Amino acid sequence: MDPQPTQHGMPVPDAAAEARRLIRDWAQAESQKPEFQTSFRDDTPLPRYGDTPPVPQDDRRIVPAWAAGIAVASIGVGAGITGIGCGAWLVLQGLASVTLYGVLAATLPFAALAMVATAIGGAISRARTASTTHIYKAPVTKHTAITASSTTRGMFSRTRNELNS
Repeated sequence: MDPQPTQHGMPVPDAAAEARRLIRDWAQAESQKPEFQTSFRDDTPLPRYGDTPPVPQDDRRIVPAWAAGIAVASIGVGAGITGIGCGAWLVLQGLASVTLYGVLAATLPFAALAMVATAIGGAISRARTASTTHIYKAPVTKHTAITASSTTRGMFSRTRNELNS
């Protein structure tokens, strides 16, 4: 009787042997990796009082400084745009709930100010124009001659009137 095959059709003893070989190969590869320190213990004696002096640590950054700067700047820009969007949303929500009485109440001071400015401007304009009556004691004649010239070329025409006095 054949041993029961695995899901992919490999007999169970062959699958077990293959699994042992894969685990052995992995263990050998792990033992050949270079070892490096992952933690540090500082055994220098601590002072009896006061602050502990700083311990020098190697600076091994994973991300370059310029990339971190760009990331921080992009977060700031995103937050700013989000704030502007929220402000616009609030303004538009307020405008969406405007009623006629609210618009009239909001524009009433501006309308009153415009009416006062128009009245002052009209008063100043009338004060400037003095009414003077011209009395002529001689006869006045005015000779006016109109000269008209017309030019038509193709579908466009041009008429030019000159007023000679």
